Amino acid sequence: MSEYDQVAANLPGEFRVLWRAEVSSTNDELRALAEQGTGEGLVLIGEDQKAGRGRRGAAWFSPKGGGLAFSVLLRPGGNKGLWHRLSLVAGLAVAEAVEKFGVVAEVKWPNDVLVGGRKLAGILVEAGADFVIVGIGINVNADDFPEGLNATSLKMECGEEIPRAEVLGEVVKRLAGYADRIEGDFDGLLDGVRERCALTGKSVALTIAGTRREGLVRGIAEGGELLVLMDGAVERVFQADEVRVC
Repeated sequence: MSEYDQVAANLPGEFRVLWRAEVSSTNDELRALAEQGTGEGLVLIGEDQKAGRGRRGAAWFSPKGGGLAFSVLLRPGGNKGLWHRLSLVAGLAVAEAVEKFGVVAEVKWPNDVLVGGRKLAGILVEAGADFVIVGIGINVNADDFPEGLNATSLKMECGEEIPRAEVLGEVVKRLAGYADRIEGDFDGLLDGVRERCALTGKSVALTIAGTRREGLVRGIAEGGELLVLMDGAVERVFQADEVRVC
């Protein structure tokens, strides 16, 4: 685990690292630990993630040694109805973190981070009875993706390998600071998301509850919902199975 030792020692508060050579899914394994009473702040890293997944069960490509796959255990308390905001908060944390390495990142509502229109990172937030698992997958040093996958990596964008431990540290430091703000200072975080929104001003096709709809994205509402002009009226979209730019 030497790659992450120094970063782990400098994480804020109760945040700490658990590294595993092989996992099925970092979210699943951290959920099991959370249900056993593990405290907030555990960051579980899977060097070789065999069954990583995204939203709606989609597979997540995570090449051994090239990707950074980890999950963070949070116990937010407060209003559970606001926990969904952690997806955007995590997206902002990742976007700001990778920008430290010289790229320009965008947040694609609700759970992706793009660079140059290609997917750099994905986020999967899953809630338990009294905890939230924030799963994050970042293409750090991958340089070969399956055909048809519109993805990129920090190495491809920067022209050199990037230390995965540094990326981890930058993300976790931000997420640790932002997670407590989903109620009290969410507006301040939304400003950062809005500045990086990959969808604002674009025509999109959305799948909502199995129904395909099309519209023009007008921005992000104060609660984190996507504002979409559809059928002559601006609607707030709280969740969608899929969002594609037309």
